[in-house]
Amino acid sequence: MTKTLDVITIGRSSVDLYGQQVGGRLEDMGSFAKYIGGSPTNIACGTARLGLRSAVITRVGDEHMGRFIREQLVREGVDVRGVATDPERLTALVLLGIRDEDSFPLIFYRENCADMALSENDIDEGFIAEARSVLATGTHLSHPRTEAAVLKALDLARKHGARTALDIDYRPNLWGVAGHDAGESRFVESAAVTAKLQSTLHLFDLIVGTEEEFHIAGGSTDTIEALRAVREVSGATLVCKRGAAGAVAFEGAVPGSLDEGRAGPGFPIEVFNVLGAGDGFFSGLMKGWLDGEDWPTALEYANACGAFAVSRHGCTPAYPSLEELEFFLKRGVLRPDLRNDAELEQVHRATNRRNPGAGDWSTMRVFAFDHRAQLEEMEGYTPARGGAFKELCLQAALQVADGQSGYGILCDDRIGRRALHRASGTGLWIGRPCEWPGSRPLQLEPELGADCGTLNEWARENVVKVLCFCHPEDDAETRAAQEATVKRLYAAARRNGLEFLLEVIPSKVGPVDDDTTATLIRQFYAVGIFPDWWKLEPMQTRAAWANAIAAIEENDRHTRGIVVLGLDAPEEELRASFQVAAGFDLVKGFAVGRTIFGTVARQWLTGEVGDEAAVAEMADRYQRLCAVWDQAREKALAAA
Repeated sequence: MTKTLDVITIGRSSVDLYGQQVGGRLEDMGSFAKYIGGSPTNIACGTARLGLRSAVITRVGDEHMGRFIREQLVREGVDVRGVATDPERLTALVLLGIRDEDSFPLIFYRENCADMALSENDIDEGFIAEARSVLATGTHLSHPRTEAAVLKALDLARKHGARTALDIDYRPNLWGVAGHDAGESRFVESAAVTAKLQSTLHLFDLIVGTEEEFHIAGGSTDTIEALRAVREVSGATLVCKRGAAGAVAFEGAVPGSLDEGRAGPGFPIEVFNVLGAGDGFFSGLMKGWLDGEDWPTALEYANACGAFAVSRHGCTPAYPSLEELEFFLKRGVLRPDLRNDAELEQVHRATNRRNPGAGDWSTMRVFAFDHRAQLEEMEGYTPARGGAFKELCLQAALQVADGQSGYGILCDDRIGRRALHRASGTGLWIGRPCEWPGSRPLQLEPELGADCGTLNEWARENVVKVLCFCHPEDDAETRAAQEATVKRLYAAARRNGLEFLLEVIPSKVGPVDDDTTATLIRQFYAVGIFPDWWKLEPMQTRAAWANAIAAIEENDRHTRGIVVLGLDAPEEELRASFQVAAGFDLVKGFAVGRTIFGTVARQWLTGEVGDEAAVAEMADRYQRLCAVWDQAREKALAAA
């Protein structure tokens, strides 16, 4: 049958809670970042980022953390058909910290966890038959039930012509030969573990481990002797990881020195965090191995991916995209602390970001009701009435979206808090404003704090949106002040893992021509601001749009795109502007507000219409505007 998958990994999955205070004891951690973890789960994500068609076989709990793992795997592009939900057991948790360059304390919460209930019944022959390779990790050989599942998967892999790989992945306390406080330990001698591993090594075509992991697999603390003991029971290619010295591969007899193995170039980088580095290494190795590269090239990929992991916080979040890997290999190391290499980090973030849900944001139809001042000025407005009206706006948006991708809202937290929170998890794209309405020079909402520190309280699916009234002819002081405010907000958004939308409106400041918006865009890039999204006012000429898009693409090929704002324009005027904008691929859609809700808000606040009529009217206006955009895009595609 046709192989639709490149690799299936099998074994551990967990939620990793990473201490955010670097240099402190795990006992003293005050906050944690949440990531997915577990070697096979990490490798599935790492290989998917490198363009391989990846899947994982594991179990998660029937609770919030299990759903988090499943949803994050989908966001990473990993096939989750092999992820079973265990109704009785909890998802595994791991607490981790970065004490210093040599100490990385961690605690495994894995007592009767979901992934250790993996059984032969979870292994589907048809699924295994789809894969070019199956990768197992050593922990799941430590228990009879999970071992039976792994052995069944390996037997089926060999039956269907798939390659097999083993990450020795030795964690002594997961084999029961070390205590709970020894999570960081990587080696404890155990004849029983050695015997168990050696009984399976003949099933693999590729075996990867550190020197200590080969010590346990080979039953000797002399690395060469251990490798030779493994060779006696397995014909696999053996890849030995040597930390800063790189790695070596042995296809045949093991020579007298590790230096005689086949090696790939290493990278002189700072060691920041070794946790998950081996999984990044294996991801790069699988890319090279499955692509048919020679071992020096495959090891170069592996060493580079390991270098990324060593230099960053977290496991899966540290791994590179294929484009990032290629960029790095071509450009080289400019500074050893890769996480502080601004150019590299921009490529990393832009090519690895995933939508908060499984949505497709290649088309953006956004109902913008984040307005505050405009609503506050209307007759009949009170904070309670305003908040209730924004809940009606959300109802209209959800009615039109009807569960489909490509729909979104802009909603504030000050008046629209209930609507904003209700929107979370609905599948809508959600933008949230930060500017103080109408301010120039730009001021931010006071709730953000002087350092924008309260962004750490935002839902991760919220997109930071800021509107800046600016013009290329602004005096130097005004321009510098506004750029500094935007940059402070942008840096805080990046720090908190939030996407950033920058809206610029020059026409409210001064006259505009075909170069005005393009000039502004270049000015913001010049000070180091790389928005995920741009929100631009309608431009009536193709030349103006072409100039703006050229300004974006010459600075950032990875921006998500542009949405067109409405400025309370009549529907027919928007239709004309959409027809121009839709001719450019980088323009993804619109973010329009008062054209949809303005009249309805006035009528509802004064009691002229009720809730049901207000929702129906806004849904109708929003739907019509969506149709106008879709028709404009279809016309543009037909013309192309």
